[in-house]
Amino acid sequence: MIKWILILLAVAAIASLLGFGGLAGTAATAAKVLIGVVLVLFVLMLLGVFVVV
Repeated sequence: MIKWILILLAVAAIASLLGFGGLAGTAATAAKVLIGVVLVLFVLMLLGVFVVV
């Protein structure tokens, strides 16, 4: 999932440099959502609620 976050951030950076504001905003928003999901899963793993096998 971290790989997808990095890809989306790279897409957002390149799109903003090329002037595609809508695409850059969409990619950045998707990256933010994935970062939130990763953080929630990480906290759940720390608390022992969610176990990764």
